[in-house]
Amino acid sequence: MPYDTPVPGYKNNIVNTLRLWSAKAENHFHLKFFNDGDYVQAVMDRNLSENITRVLYPNDNMFLGKELRLKQQYFLVAATLQDIIRRFKSSIYGNREAVRVNFETFPDKVAIQLNDTHPSIGIPELIRLLIDVEGLTWDQAWDICIKTYAYTNHTLLPEALERWPVSLMQNLLPRHLEIIYEINQKFMNTISQRFPGDFDRMRRMSIVEEADQFGEKRINMAHLCIVASHAINGVAALHSDLLKSSTFRDFYEFYPDRFQNKTNGITPRRWLLLSNPSLADLIVEKIGESWITNLDELQKLKEYANDAGFLDSIRRVKLENKQQVAQYLSDEYNVNVNAASLFDVHVKRIHEYKRQLLNILHVIALYNRIKENPNIDMVKRTVLYGGKAAPGYHMAKQIIRLITAVAEQVNNDAIVGDRLKVIFLENYRVSMAEKIIPASDLSEQISTAGTEASGTGNMKFMLNGALTIGTLDGANVEMAEEMGDENIFIFGMNVEEVEALTKRGYSSQEFIDKSPMLKQIIEQIEGGMFTPEDPDQLKDLSNMLRYHDRFMVCADFDAFIEAQDKVSATFRDQEKWSRMALYNIASTGKFSTDRTITEYAREIWGIDQFESSLPAPYENEKSE
Repeated sequence: MPYDTPVPGYKNNIVNTLRLWSAKAENHFHLKFFNDGDYVQAVMDRNLSENITRVLYPNDNMFLGKELRLKQQYFLVAATLQDIIRRFKSSIYGNREAVRVNFETFPDKVAIQLNDTHPSIGIPELIRLLIDVEGLTWDQAWDICIKTYAYTNHTLLPEALERWPVSLMQNLLPRHLEIIYEINQKFMNTISQRFPGDFDRMRRMSIVEEADQFGEKRINMAHLCIVASHAINGVAALHSDLLKSSTFRDFYEFYPDRFQNKTNGITPRRWLLLSNPSLADLIVEKIGESWITNLDELQKLKEYANDAGFLDSIRRVKLENKQQVAQYLSDEYNVNVNAASLFDVHVKRIHEYKRQLLNILHVIALYNRIKENPNIDMVKRTVLYGGKAAPGYHMAKQIIRLITAVAEQVNNDAIVGDRLKVIFLENYRVSMAEKIIPASDLSEQISTAGTEASGTGNMKFMLNGALTIGTLDGANVEMAEEMGDENIFIFGMNVEEVEALTKRGYSSQEFIDKSPMLKQIIEQIEGGMFTPEDPDQLKDLSNMLRYHDRFMVCADFDAFIEAQDKVSATFRDQEKWSRMALYNIASTGKFSTDRTITEYAREIWGIDQFESSLPAPYENEKSE
């Protein structure tokens, strides 16, 4: 059953449609069931088919390989493809009689962008429809497939790549498996022609992986996407480079013309106009409204970098937003925070690679400083965390537990007072982000270099005048390029340094031994200082830091502390801080979805860019 959601353009009288699907059991009442006495079972079985779209799998950056997930992917893709073909054949709007029978023009009328590998079962499904239903030859179907499909990769983590067991696919979708085998066979033939006798290359590039230790062969869906698409892209310059040099290196050698970059963007309508109206008003007062649909116009704000009055207004708007959030935190969490303190915000999915752990270690370091010297003169901080963890992700839940345990201790310590507050925001979601981001001073973008494909939260904070503390990862690299290195707090190892350390053999203990501060903190966690009622509660977390610190938290710890001290020192100079914030806001032009989508349209979908708008209904009446 289709559910259509209207998507209105901004002040252009155009409304597009987003069509989503829900699984519904067919409503035929079978008298046979009633007579056979199986009526109750027949009604109960309706649930089985409707279960397909009952739940969205909540794991992020992790592949589970559940049968229901594959059923879901196939169901949604099959419905969409049949709808697309129906619309292609009925070229006259609203006419159900098929008009087009020649599929040669299909790629001129239809572009399908694979948003990660999740809809990749659509590749064999399109070929099945074209050959089995529409009667095309293999060569015709394959040509149409490549011209129609393009693939966007969204992650570098190997555990997130979809690799479906052949046995599962054989049971569920035998015809699709047959088509995938055929695609792979033809692909292997082209490799052996270009690289005769290079069997290792064939093994590395095969869509069908060799059996693992359990004797299970798998279908590598990313390889299928690359072979069956005319364009492949990453979502930030660094990410796209890493795809070419490492993740899909063999494929880049084979199809160099297919690889592109499309840096992600965010919509300024939601993330500035709607969520931060006071800042939007301030900007409109200075440079007018054209930035709303052309974000590069914000560059004009740089002319006011030394206008004390304007910098003061930026500060005032930020403080008002912080006061509102402070009130919200008081109401919801019964924690009183100082609105004049530095709002240090880390909101995103909870994952080891995003290193919320590194951040809370810094918080513990601040707490230790206060306890060691209660009279210390320090910049007051309110540290906010938010984000969801996948249900079965034990380490993510350990990290949340550490954050809440530290919060409990810090927030109730009279010696600390209002100098440090820590809150874990419950049920972080878009509507909460719209409140929190406009009130943030510092944005935490601290993933291990080479792990975050792009990030978009980083852009939202930048647009709202928060400063970023971050590694040279994802789109942080391009943000620094746009605003200038002097307007962002970059720290830690870059991709090359991470790779060199991995090659050398990384031992976290080596870094723990070199850092008395880190050593003390890990011992405090091990000793149950934050979980006195259950001292061993976080032993898995402390063991991870000591013995398998995959994302190099310990290696970047000292550099992070140093960068955070620089943040505090800069915050004391409010005029300097506001000027840096202004440069952040004024440099966000590149990170608008308007630019991103224009690039997809021109360089992948083959649409010539045109600004389009329709007359308002009342204008139509006049012209008639």
